[in-house]
Amino acid sequence: MSQIQKKILGCLYGQALGDAFAMPAHIHPDDTIRAFGWLDSWQAAPRDHVVHAGLPAGRITDDSEQAFSLAQAFIAAGGVTLAATVQALLCWYERVDGDNSPYVGPSTRRGINALKAGEDPRATGLWGDTNGAPMRIAPVGLLHPGDIPGAVADAATACLPTHYTQPAVSGASAVAAAVAQAMLADSLDDVIAAGLLGAAKGREQGRRWFGVSVAFKIEQALDIAASSDDTPTRLRRLFDEVGATLNVPETVGAAFGILRMADGDPKRTAILAANLSGDADTIGAIACAIAGAFAGIKAIPRADMAVLDADEVFQAYDVRAIADGLAEMVEKNGQRRGDDEAATDGSGLRLE
Repeated sequence: MSQIQKKILGCLYGQALGDAFAMPAHIHPDDTIRAFGWLDSWQAAPRDHVVHAGLPAGRITDDSEQAFSLAQAFIAAGGVTLAATVQALLCWYERVDGDNSPYVGPSTRRGINALKAGEDPRATGLWGDTNGAPMRIAPVGLLHPGDIPGAVADAATACLPTHYTQPAVSGASAVAAAVAQAMLADSLDDVIAAGLLGAAKGREQGRRWFGVSVAFKIEQALDIAASSDDTPTRLRRLFDEVGATLNVPETVGAAFGILRMADGDPKRTAILAANLSGDADTIGAIACAIAGAFAGIKAIPRADMAVLDADEVFQAYDVRAIADGLAEMVEKNGQRRGDDEAATDGSGLRLE
């Protein structure tokens, strides 16, 4: 298995790890503490969970399902396109009976209903400002190792149908850029810097909309992560000061804070996301996707991989086949770039 394949597989398993491990966390940390104490083992969702009641331990949710659906569509299309994004989202929505699902996000539901009504996919996402875009964007970053502008451009395309507002594109671009850099980086600082750059570049696109900048929330979360407070106190500060709701700057900011607190270790990241609470599965999915891309599949404990492999929903996506398909696309794109460079005189002009 090549290094790129290990990174891709680490990202995909990391996405699912953060999603499923944090899935049972309540929306407030006090409730999570009452239910579990310190949540550091696989648990089913509590019966009184506001969204995930009834889900078994190790069950992935829409965060991972949408990411995997997008990856499958991009592989089939040979790249990130608006048509492939629309197809992936509509197929996923039908698969999960989206009209009756309790965990379809508001922006995604609005955009998909507009798509189903035949509206232009370039306009259906103009109201989408919640965190569905950054939660599912990791496969875009995987297709652009070290290429932040390419990751941001494709992230914006993938945001169009449901989340084409400035905060959503900025948040998705931050995650895609961080994943792209994680594919090649030796330093977590470089990964985080790429995320901040992606947030700034992504903010230049999308419909102008309410909200603090994503980069500001990332910086705020990083400051908390670097403080001398103990772990529970830092988590509570992230929850209270940065936020852990469906709001994109909060979600993405908290994810980068968790990533920094865990020093990029995927399992530690998942545990911290679960104990943060709030929209913990989404924050965990984002942070662990970046961590998995950075650390590679070797950093995902085998026991945790076995839990995911046993989940029937995870099984249905054949994640290893997705990883192979993405790796093949990366290899082809690399060969194409090499051919283009060989055919120029260094100025970018074709020689033939």
